[in-house]
Amino acid sequence: MTGQKERMLAGELYRADDPELQASLRRAAELQRRFNDGGDPAVLRELLGSVGEDTEVRPPLYVDYGSHVTVGPRAFLNYGAVLLDVAPITIGADAQIGPGVQLLTPTHPLDARLRRDKWEAAEPITLHDNVWLGGGVIVCPGVTIGENTVVGAGSVVTRDLPPDVVAVGNPARVVKKL
Repeated sequence: MTGQKERMLAGELYRADDPELQASLRRAAELQRRFNDGGDPAVLRELLGSVGEDTEVRPPLYVDYGSHVTVGPRAFLNYGAVLLDVAPITIGADAQIGPGVQLLTPTHPLDARLRRDKWEAAEPITLHDNVWLGGGVIVCPGVTIGENTVVGAGSVVTRDLPPDVVAVGNPARVVKKL
């Protein structure tokens, strides 16, 4: 074992061209293709780390590894969700994810030399229970969104949002308490 996967999941710099990681990406790509071709829930359960009961995911779905995604019960992910799960992505119970939403955990070093040398990193994303992300929302690395929070369509979430609020814009800002 090269340790690159452990470094990746710990949020440390890692090399994505690692053979073990490349094999995991190929596995996920095949399962993703099979799910997107038919929407088979059994394939989805094989692709993702865990999927709660009564969860619906509409294809197409796009992931890096899939195995680092946890989806709670009764969640709904609409068409075209992008879950770049280089770090863990946790989606809580009863979450509603609009079409074209992107949950992006990967980051890259600011140092140009490190980027040229293909070093990467990632930070986890957590959506607590009953979060609603409108269509086209982008959630950036390291963000946590609190329970019952609603994020308006097209917003870009660059920092944590508290529970029980509505946030909109780029960057997303709280505009209302619920």
